[in-house]
Order: sequence, then structure tokens, then C-alpha cells
Amino acid sequence: MKAVYNIESLRNNSETVSDYLSSAIESAPRLAKRLREYNLDETVADKLKRYSEEAIIFAFSAEWCPDCYSNIPVLKLISDVTGIEVRVFGHLMRDAKNPNERWRIPPSPPEVKEFDVVKIPLIVVLDNEGRRIGEVIENPPERKTLEEALLDILEGD
Repeated sequence: MKAVYNIESLRNNSETVSDYLSSAIESAPRLAKRLREYNLDETVADKLKRYSEEAIIFAFSAEWCPDCYSNIPVLKLISDVTGIEVRVFGHLMRDAKNPNERWRIPPSPPEVKEFDVVKIPLIVVLDNEGRRIGEVIENPPERKTLEEALLDILEGD
């Protein structure tokens, strides 16, 4: 049986993708650059709009992570254009002092354990009931944009 996550609790412990980017851009200006320069595939974005009331995306991110620079700004664009809610558990830090733990909590949120986060960004798509529909780990599959990968997840491909 698949885990069911408490969406309200996850919302309360995360921040909107816009708020996360606002707080992270100062220490990671590459996030802002990607946000300015990325061209969202409008055809795919139009298809994603029909899922705006059916899904919510949670992402785990860190300002030091190159794959986060590439993907988290794209999630903001997707959210802005499609209306899909995107929330971020940000500011993750590795735990170099404890070989038994990957993430130092805090500042990393305790949800890194709940979602068994190994690599970031971890982008998790949940349905409205809190069931995990799919995920993107680090980057979309080869030759796919992030918006295409999310559409594949939502369409059940």
C-alpha cells in the first residue's frame, strides 16, 4: 500500500516556490538567471493546466545544488503559468559530521526522512488525497524538459 502524506502538514512546513526563490536568490544568483532565461514549452504548459486542481508538487532543494539551480526556477514558471501549486522544502544541508545521516536537521526539514530524500532536487507529485503519483530526481529523463516529465507523470505515462 502506498504511503499517504498529510498535505496540510506538508503545506504548513514548506514554502511556496516563489517565497523560496525570493529567500534563496541572494545566496544563489544562478536561480534568478535561470528564471529569467528559461523558455517554458507553452504547448506542454497548456496541457498541464488541466491538472491544477488535481495535483500538488513538493520539491526538496538547496542553494548549493547545481541541479536545483536548473529545476526549481522552472517549477516556479510552471506554477505561474498552470496554476499547479508548488511548495519547496529548502535550504537543505548535508550532515558531514554524522556518517549515519545524509542531511543535517535543522536546517534541513525533518520531511527529508519522511520522503527518504537521497538526491536533490527531489520533485514529488502528489494527488489531492496525498498519494504519491510520481517523482523527478535531480533532473528530468534525458531529452525531456521538466514540464514534459511532469506531464508524463500526471498523464500516467
